Amino acid sequence: MPNALAFLMLMIWPIVCLILFRRLGVERAIIWSILGGYLILPQSAAFDFPLIPAMNKTSIPNICAFLFCVFLLKKKVGFWPMTWPMRVIVLLFIGGVVPTVLTNGDTIVFSLLGQTAPIVFSTASLPGLGLRDLLSVIIGQVITLLPFFLARAYLSTETGLRELLYALMIGALIYSIPSLIEIRLSPQMNVWVYGFFQHDFEQMMRQGGFRPIVFLPHALWLAFMVMSAAMAAIALAREAPVQSKVKLFVAACYLMVLLVLCKSLASLLYALILAPVLLFASSRIQVWLAFIFASVAFIYPMLRNNGWVPLDNILARAEAYSPARAQSLGYRFNNEEQLLERADEKQLFGWGEWGRNLVRNVESGEILTIPDGQWIITFGSFGWVGYIAQMGMIGGPLLILWWGMNRWPGGQMPRYLAPVALLLSITMIDMLLNAILTPYTWLMAGAVLGACEAQHVKRINTPVSEPRPPRTVMGARIR
Repeated sequence: MPNALAFLMLMIWPIVCLILFRRLGVERAIIWSILGGYLILPQSAAFDFPLIPAMNKTSIPNICAFLFCVFLLKKKVGFWPMTWPMRVIVLLFIGGVVPTVLTNGDTIVFSLLGQTAPIVFSTASLPGLGLRDLLSVIIGQVITLLPFFLARAYLSTETGLRELLYALMIGALIYSIPSLIEIRLSPQMNVWVYGFFQHDFEQMMRQGGFRPIVFLPHALWLAFMVMSAAMAAIALAREAPVQSKVKLFVAACYLMVLLVLCKSLASLLYALILAPVLLFASSRIQVWLAFIFASVAFIYPMLRNNGWVPLDNILARAEAYSPARAQSLGYRFNNEEQLLERADEKQLFGWGEWGRNLVRNVESGEILTIPDGQWIITFGSFGWVGYIAQMGMIGGPLLILWWGMNRWPGGQMPRYLAPVALLLSITMIDMLLNAILTPYTWLMAGAVLGACEAQHVKRINTPVSEPRPPRTVMGARIR
């Protein structure tokens, strides 16, 4: 149970955001209002008001950053993308929840047959969705997208993209101190500060030691952030002046050591793949790799739903590396199979909220499955419409970047755009394994889209010089 400090932190965060917007530039104020809230605020504490989503560590920073940007700094934030595919996806993301609510008005009742038929005892139930839920879900979808549109407007420049990478690196460096304490003493920061532990403590134990979690939802979230920060430091070091390169490379090495101590195999593999690419590959190669990652993440549910993913081969390779990891992966796959069967009953619009998408005991209502990947949570809750909308909002900017990268002047896109796109794409890959969609992910997606749109506007507004008539010498054309 969160203590009084947990709720106090939620209450004072708007004041923190106000100070940030008064003292920092718009780019840093937006980033640190949202990223700082994600790193510092308590995970499970929230204020529940009627008709609106819970006010928690995600929604409060998102709303504050938007309100202060618009009303304090008098900045404009547009909600209508330039390209019609992204406009359709935005409408799907916000409006696609309407049919989800309207098709899930029935109450799901769990019952137990009595000893004498036809006596039936009702043991539990899940409420149907109504107009009240419709309003709450729509507002929740809009709040979720606020970082996306803020980043699209103000983080799409070279300065904004650089600040995104720097903030990620600085945030991880600060987080390394409590992380190292937890690695040594056990994950206790959230208990010491907010009075409760936010997850299953057994999952924080690995290889005879502990994995840090601090104030995040899970140790895997922290490991992924450390990996992303190390890659951000490498990308910054590559473009930095000579006097700054050494410091940034030292920061990257330090974060890589911390990543090893986080004991997350997936994040470590991501780092081993991305580090040489960010160090040596051109921006074009980085964008191509980001496009491939995004494509794999987007089509994975289709392959998975049709049985085209070689699960047995994947488990066999995992077994050769570590039986414990293979067991964990097999448990995930088994859960996905059951959740897919549940989702197949309402493929188009899903089951909605209140845990209706989960597999439960037909008599007691006890939850029998635990969803891990963000894709299966979204697919089960909002169906294909919701899944395409969510992945389209995140992966659509990467597709637009890949499609138009030959149109940048001289083939040179803004510095730091390709690394941000690459980090966004690897997040999409990890969303297949974990529910790791965070406000920072939306910041990266919005920044990539804004950079592409800015280039499109610049290309349209650049006058095309008229071709000169060919010169002639003795009646012969010379070009």
